[in-house]
Amino acid sequence: MKTIAHALFLTLLVSMTAVSSGYGTDKVLNLYIWSEYIPEQVLADFTKATGIKVNLSTYDSNEAMYAKIKLVGKGYDLVVPSSDYVGLMRRQGLLLPVDAKKISNFGMIAPQFVNQSFDPGNAYSVPYMWGSTALAINTTLLPAETVRSSADLWKPELKGKLLLPNDPREVMGLGLKVLGYSVNEKNPDHLRQAYEKMRTLMPSVRVFDSDSPKQALLSGEVAVGLVWNGEAYTANNENKAIQYVYPPEGFTLWLDSFCIPRGAANVEAAYRFIDYVLQPQVSATISKSMGYSSPIAKVSEFLPAEMNNNPIVNPSPQDATRGEFLDSLDEATLKLYEQYWVKLKTR
Repeated sequence: MKTIAHALFLTLLVSMTAVSSGYGTDKVLNLYIWSEYIPEQVLADFTKATGIKVNLSTYDSNEAMYAKIKLVGKGYDLVVPSSDYVGLMRRQGLLLPVDAKKISNFGMIAPQFVNQSFDPGNAYSVPYMWGSTALAINTTLLPAETVRSSADLWKPELKGKLLLPNDPREVMGLGLKVLGYSVNEKNPDHLRQAYEKMRTLMPSVRVFDSDSPKQALLSGEVAVGLVWNGEAYTANNENKAIQYVYPPEGFTLWLDSFCIPRGAANVEAAYRFIDYVLQPQVSATISKSMGYSSPIAKVSEFLPAEMNNNPIVNPSPQDATRGEFLDSLDEATLKLYEQYWVKLKTR
């Protein structure tokens, strides 16, 4: 009887501890995230700290993630869409509301990254990483002065030497910025103009790649790429000849966030993982490994000076003023982007 009573007491104690901490007892987390976007060591450390095993799946575009979540509905506990897709998935009822009471480290997020227009009050999302999309040039293949602006990508000497991301918003955004429009443009006529402009660039495009575009730059397969800053940072660390340029026409800024899909089976594990990553030390580990910027206010205290002062990671105030965050678009406008995107890729 004493053994049974003791076992019952321990069971009750574990249950009370889980309730008092705001967490359940999920032991598995199915994480669906961008390729090369979280270090394996962070996942291993999380499992060691919590006992929760992380099953990692990756995607190379918001469209791929969105299509799977909308079609399947189950199988993933945590996804990391960009701001425009947070808004879309929220409107379509694909996400569970966020209970901030279960995220003790939510206050670590810098004020400028919360309460964004795509998700007022962070009712459905928690910021993970942010960064820019600009131009990376391998100056061993081209003189540095060849590409100093987005308009330079149309130069004939770049034919067959250009990489673009596998992302309609980024690619159409390039055309929009060159024409002087917003990356969040909704005017159908302006979108048509951007498509026509980008259509003339297609002979220069060698590859669309969002998995690991730095590889094409490092190998010399392409000379220039429109890439995310983390990819440029890693490539520059391996080859200082690869430069990152913020074009004068303007460029895209983005914010990726944790969201819990409506079909998640291990919701409490998702909360524990979010809370774990929001710790400044953990977020700093991710930034150091991936080269992206953290939305955590105190993260700079845990980063080396050479990274804090690196303009690829943190654009100067002068450069940052030309950046424009991707925002959520209505479904009709998104459909136009997608139609033009298909036409560009099937040229």
